[in-house]
This record gives sequence, C-alpha cells and structure tokens, in this order.
Amino acid sequence: MALFQKFLHYFKIFSDRKLLAFMGSGLIVSVAYMDPGNWGTDISGGALFNYDLLWVVWLASGMAMLFQYLSGKLGIAGYSLPELVKEKLKKKWLVFSYWILAEIVILATDLAEFLGIVVALNLLFGIPLLWGTYIAVADVLIILLLTQKKFRTLEQSFILFVSIIGLGYVYELFLTKPDMQSILIHSVKPMLTKESALIAVGIIGATVMPHAIFVHSWLIKNKIIGNHFGSKSRILKYHLIDNVVSLTIAGFINAAIIIMSAAAFYKAGINVGTLDQAYLTLIPLFGKFAAIVFALALLSAGISSSVTGTLAGQSVMDGLTGFKISLWVRRLITRFINVIPVTIAVLLSIEPLKILILSQVVLSLLIPLPLIPLIIYTSNKSIMKELVNKKITTIFAWIFAFVIISFDAYLIYQVIFQGVGI
Repeated sequence: MALFQKFLHYFKIFSDRKLLAFMGSGLIVSVAYMDPGNWGTDISGGALFNYDLLWVVWLASGMAMLFQYLSGKLGIAGYSLPELVKEKLKKKWLVFSYWILAEIVILATDLAEFLGIVVALNLLFGIPLLWGTYIAVADVLIILLLTQKKFRTLEQSFILFVSIIGLGYVYELFLTKPDMQSILIHSVKPMLTKESALIAVGIIGATVMPHAIFVHSWLIKNKIIGNHFGSKSRILKYHLIDNVVSLTIAGFINAAIIIMSAAAFYKAGINVGTLDQAYLTLIPLFGKFAAIVFALALLSAGISSSVTGTLAGQSVMDGLTGFKISLWVRRLITRFINVIPVTIAVLLSIEPLKILILSQVVLSLLIPLPLIPLIIYTSNKSIMKELVNKKITTIFAWIFAFVIISFDAYLIYQVIFQGVGI
C-alpha cells in the first residue's frame, strides 16, 4: 500500500508544470555520458570482446546516476562542488594544485570531444584530419550562439542533440539485429580478462565523468537562484526525476553503441581499430545511409558534449579561482591547447580511436578527484542540513567509489607487473 501511494505521489509530480520547467540540467550532463570518448571505448569493447563488457556499461551507468544525484543535491543545498573544495582546502597551494588537476580533467574530456568532431567532419565531408583540427575550433561559435540568450534555450537545444544520437542508434540496432539472449546474459554476467581491463576502465572513465560531477552542482545551484520551484525537498524530487530520466537515456545509448559494435563488427569477424574503419565497414554490411547516420550521430555527440565540457570548465574556474571569463573565450583557449596534441597525433599517423580510449583511461584515474570530496560533503549535516545523505546512500556511494578505484588499481597492476600494453 505504501509503495502504491509513493507511485501516486511521483505520478502527480510528473504532471507538475514546474517539473518540466526544472528539467534540463540532467540532459546537459547526460551528454557527457554519450560523448565521443564513450564511442571509442564502446566500439572497441564490442568489436574486440563481443557483448562481454555490457555489464560494465550498466554498472558504470548506475554509479554515474548516484553520483550525479549527489552532485545536484549539493547544488540544491546552495553550493557548487569546486567552490566548496576551495573553502575546505583553504591553503592556496592546495587549491592551486587541485585546480591544475581539475583542468587536466577538462582538457582530457575536451580532447575526446574535439577528436569526435574532427573524425565526423572527415567521414561526412572528406575533410582531411589536419584541416579538421582547425575547422573544429569553430564550434566555439555554436557555443556562443547557444549561450548568448537565456540558459533555458541551451537546455532545450540538447533535446535535439540527444534525439539525433538516440534515434541514430535505434536505426543502427534495427539494422544489425543483435542477439537478445547474449544481451541479457552479458548484462548481468561479469566477465573481465587482462586483455579487456583497459577497455573496461575506459568505459568507466567515459561514463562516470569527473567533469560531469563538477558541473552538475554548479548547474543546479544557478538554476534555483531566485527560486520559484518550491521547497528544497520539492526541488530534490524534481532533480531525482530529471537525473534518472536523463541518465537512463544515456545508459541505453551507451549500451546501444557496444551492442551495435558487437552485432555488426564482432559477428562479422572484423577487428575495428578506428572510427573511420567502423564507418567504412558499415557501408558494405548495411548500406551508405547507415554509415551516414553513424557519422551524424558522432558529430552531434562531439558538439553537444563540447558545450557540457565548456560549462564544466567554467564551473571549475569560477569555484576554485574566482576568475571569470566568457564561455566562448574559455572554449577558444581550451580548443587551441588541444589543437597541439591532435595535430601532432595526425602528423605522426596515431590513430584517433587509440587517443580517445587513452583519454578516457586518464579520466577514470582522475575520478576520485571530485568523487571523494562529493561523498564527504554530501554526508556532512553541517553542509547539507536536511538534504544530508541517508546512511544507505553514503554506503552505496563509498562502495561504488571503491569499485572504481579497484578497476583503476587492477589496470595499473596489469600494465606495470603483467606487461599489458596501453
């Protein structure tokens, strides 16, 4: 009876107009979970290991959902994670060191997004990768266009981006006809070898994104300024719904990428080692249109996740240094920094997919940077007041943090002591 009443309660909230006005931050954050970094790890995972790593996608999605809920809850309490870190660290050298590490997170994230746009331009229009590295800098103009008006316009634009990515993969799955029995088995059956450890860690790094943990608290805090959504408990329910709906969509898209790769490439015995190889392989298997849909979805993922990365960088800079610059100026600076390694990689003929995977591994190793403070702060009643974590929430958060750190430790062990190459 109590469960039925709770269902009715949330059903009423779903019909609340204020919920629709509130939703959007979760969608912006969710794009971080389907960015080109995810494409790199998921495509490699499916092509090399069939459906074996599908359980990692679901596990990572569940962990991400909890951590993003905690981050948003911190914003409802009136804080952004970066500014709270600054307040608690106090010493300038500690804050500066933390800021440098946080900026490495932003750069690693942007590198993956940047490469996604560059490769998509090459696939769709035949633009050479080297030229694409400079053309892709122009995505700053898109960011300027989307952010110069109301922030709500930006949130609504993400509906288009996510729709392109989601519908693209619905179409790809329809064509590839995956094995449903294998999907069900490998969704719940953990399998991990020393060969698949790198990809598994990359999937986690591409899903539980450090920059997304940073930015969600900042987005929610700014959204409820001049609060017209009601009490904090009411806002928390809105946030929970927004978070679950948005990240469930992201989780299914992530799963769809690895499923499509397994059904299309592993099934055909094709070891796909590059994004352009994935594109070209789709043509004889499923036709030119399937390949174009793939590339369009990749372009949409790259552009939309670039916006999220820009906002994350702004939240980190605002909170840790108090230094404010325009979003488009920040993006321009970040883009030009990442032009250097991408240009070098192109000139040395280093495969973009390998760079994508390595960038996600770096992100996974840096997840504890925002994650540990987030769990500590949201468990602190003096900070959170009535929004403080329930004991069971904190327990699960620490368990998930331990799982992530264990994956990282396992990878380091394999590389150093077992000689597994990255």
